[in-house]
Order: sequence, then C-alpha cells, then structure tokens
Amino acid sequence: MEEINRLAYEGELWSQGLTAVAGVDEVGRGCLFGDVVAAAVVLPVGLVLEEVNDSKQISEKKRDRLYEQIVQEAVAWSVGRVEPAVIDTINIRQASRLAMKQAVLGLGVRPEHLLVDAESVELDIGQTAIIKGDALSQSIAAASIVAKVTRDRLCAEVWDSLYPGYGIAVHKGYATKTHRQALLELGPTPLHRRSFLKGLFVEQQVLF
Repeated sequence: MEEINRLAYEGELWSQGLTAVAGVDEVGRGCLFGDVVAAAVVLPVGLVLEEVNDSKQISEKKRDRLYEQIVQEAVAWSVGRVEPAVIDTINIRQASRLAMKQAVLGLGVRPEHLLVDAESVELDIGQTAIIKGDALSQSIAAASIVAKVTRDRLCAEVWDSLYPGYGIAVHKGYATKTHRQALLELGPTPLHRRSFLKGLFVEQQVLF
C-alpha cells in the first residue's frame, strides 16, 4: 500500500513562504447529544508527527497521548463549540462551520492559509477544502484529534455526570441502541438536539 504523504498540502504552502498554516476539523456532527466541537491547529514548519492520522482510526489511549504532544508542539491551537440549541436553530452544517470559525478566530496567531476537512470557513483567509482531509493532511488530522479528545472528555467528565442514565461517557452522544433506549425511557435532556430526534422513534413505534 502506498504511503500517504500527510505533509503534501502543507509542504506546498511552506514552499510559497507561508508559515502559519492552520488545519481545521470538527467532531460530533452526527451525534444526537451535545455540542459540535471544532479545532484549529498551526504546527511548526517541517514538524513531522509520525503517528498522527484521522482521529477515528486511532485508539483512545493513543489519541490522548497525541493530543498532549500536539498541544505542546503547536505554534497555536484553539477549540470552538456550538451548543445544541444553536444546532437546532441554524442546522448542523452551519453550526459545524460556526464552530470552525470560532476555532480559527481563537488562535493566538493569524493563519495565512487554512486546510479544512471538506468544508469552508467564513473568513477572509485563503483556504483549501480537502475531502478526507483528516487522513491526507497532518494539520487537519491534528485538529481532528484535538477536537475529538476535547469532545470525548466533555462527554466523560462533564455531561455524563450532569445527565446520568444515558451512557454519554460510553457512546459519546451517538445514536447507539443503548442511547436510543435511554431516550425512550427518560426522554431528552436540554443537551439533546431536538432536530435530530424527530425521525428517531418512528421506527420504534412500528416495531411495537
């Protein structure tokens, strides 16, 4: 199998003299519960993070370790969050883009170019949207790891104790069988995305 050069996009920009290149990605787009979380990460020119890959392809233990390395080595990093009430109002795509915009604006440096995972950010900064960017660009992969670890920790350390009984720490808000069952029994919390729940129980009613 051919080795992916995860610095191809960055290398091209670096060779043009652009040093502040930010990778941007979001996580939690498909969840029924909780915020959508985005991260923006500017890595030093020439830094190679061998193990960095799409956050979904890495074990939790490895993600935690890489998260620490990324935030330590990054020139700048930032996280943006958009809560369920806003997701329900403006829709998940716009909420994801808003979280990305917040993440970029939160960086301590102004990026000269954005590498974004299959999306565009509403900012007047040069940007490249890359399909499957979290597997093809080290900067986007780093952002995906920061976003995922941030969101997973919110699930496990904050939201699970706020709303016990739903198993948030385990399924992270995704529509697993356990989560759907808990919703049937307990009803939705203030952090559930109402717009995501509409079609969820139609199939349940057919079964019973």
